[in-house]
Amino acid sequence: MFMIYNILLLLALPVVLFLHSLRAVRRRRPAALTQRFGFGIEPELSQRAGQGPIWVHAVSVGETMAVKPLLAALKQAYPERLLILSNMTETGRSVAHTISAVDHCLYFPFDYPMVVHRMLTRIRPSLVVIMESELWPNFLHTTRKMGIPTLICNGRISDRSFSRYLRLRCFFQPILEQVSTFCMQTAEDARRIELIGAAPGRVRVCRNLKFDMPPVATDENDQIADRATFRLPAGIPVVTAGSTHPGEEVTVLAAFQALLASGQEGVLVLVPRHPERAVEVATLISQTGLAFQRRSRLDAAVCPLENGDVLLVDTVGELVRLYALSDLVFVGGSLVPAGGHNILEPAVMGVPMLFGPHMANFREIAAKMIAAGGGIQLVDDADLVRKLPELLRDKTLREEMGQRGRQLLLDNNGATELHLTAISELLPFKKGGACMTRDKAVHSGIKSEKN
Repeated sequence: MFMIYNILLLLALPVVLFLHSLRAVRRRRPAALTQRFGFGIEPELSQRAGQGPIWVHAVSVGETMAVKPLLAALKQAYPERLLILSNMTETGRSVAHTISAVDHCLYFPFDYPMVVHRMLTRIRPSLVVIMESELWPNFLHTTRKMGIPTLICNGRISDRSFSRYLRLRCFFQPILEQVSTFCMQTAEDARRIELIGAAPGRVRVCRNLKFDMPPVATDENDQIADRATFRLPAGIPVVTAGSTHPGEEVTVLAAFQALLASGQEGVLVLVPRHPERAVEVATLISQTGLAFQRRSRLDAAVCPLENGDVLLVDTVGELVRLYALSDLVFVGGSLVPAGGHNILEPAVMGVPMLFGPHMANFREIAAKMIAAGGGIQLVDDADLVRKLPELLRDKTLREEMGQRGRQLLLDNNGATELHLTAISELLPFKKGGACMTRDKAVHSGIKSEKN
């Protein structure tokens, strides 16, 4: 199976090069092909005082944000080791650079045998931690051959992926044999990975790291400063539509216009999931006749936005700050079949949210949020147009929803500690080191629930 896989990879090489180069041109970003082929790795990454680094891999923005509590815990538990974070996407890499616990950022290598061997030989990690279910056959096979333990963290198997994995079990089972430990989000995820071929003795349930997001403390002075940065006017409600996909912006703009037509005030902050779509989204806003500003062009000379204006965010890494300034949030990727995005990001700020019916990637979180009363799931596009003015009019309900959403995180945290326990069995803490306890900063401010 590995031979067939590598033959197909070799045949696909021209396509891989073409697509990566094309995407780099379209997004006006470097393709970083040198690093993706395992070159240009700094020699000092291989050691720090004789200790091999810990390599954590997160595909894109969502996974990078979710792994932040674990990164902080690893830095405290293994202060003597370098902490490396790799990504597949440019947006993920942009967020990775903002995480203080990370010592070095990399692009994950293409899964060719010589490429992964070159990079692993250069870095010589003591442990590889892979976020969710990134199963790269040659990478995992090479780590096993080199004696490098690997751990899947925050693992999950979606309904669609499960049926595909089962059909190709003869291919995936040998890949799963290369992994040292599987830390799955739920008992159902654990059951599914075992049915696909993971050894039951290597599988454990460690909850969902997304619930361990630390609260972001923002006092009144911080909020005033951030409002000035984003040119948001004081005293006017802010509605943020985060991580929107094609097809959603039209609905969001229609809902905002309905809000204004009802006689209510408001400023809309529109944050496309992919910033390179800013020109396309700007055209949609212009067609509505609404006035707007692009985030990248804001400076002290730009007048504050006014009632009825739109802020189009064409930058990366500022969404959580904007959520903190919002009175109501719509989380995108959910009115179209994109699987949804992380509704815990506004919840950690105590901000109520709306999201659509397509939440397959966050099914468990969405169900808990609805049950807790921290968010409302929309039926369709028209439901957003109806619900947005209704909810913005009811301040008491919004405050109650925000409190319930934040409490949901407090009631479900603890994943970081469970993951760290599993990691310590593969890579023991240094004697006398900074192993964290339940009462210390496992969650960087969120207290663990007591079992």
